[in-house]
Amino acid sequence: MDALSPVFAALADPTRRAIIARLAAGEATVNELAAPFEMSLPAVSKHLKVLERAGLISRGRNAQWRPCRLEAGPLRDVADWVEHYRRFWEQSFDRLDSYLKEIQSKERSDDA
Repeated sequence: MDALSPVFAALADPTRRAIIARLAAGEATVNELAAPFEMSLPAVSKHLKVLERAGLISRGRNAQWRPCRLEAGPLRDVADWVEHYRRFWEQSFDRLDSYLKEIQSKERSDDA
């Protein structure tokens, strides 16, 4: 399996995206991550396991506290992959803009 597939699969869920957004602000415990959601701790833990398998988070160990932290590397890989398509769309819009200017120029010439 390629490296991006598990990342995209993990990011496909809005709960997991919300967890990622929370971890972007800093480390958090499972209880802290679970607080905004109406789901059980085991359900949140399942989401965390998916994120961990995708390499998006890591879990530390500090005595009884097991903080979760964001691992941004896979997100950079996604951004790099998307960047290729952003350039494609920009080039497409540039061609469309040129075409529209050409049409407008011809219309002005025809009106004169």
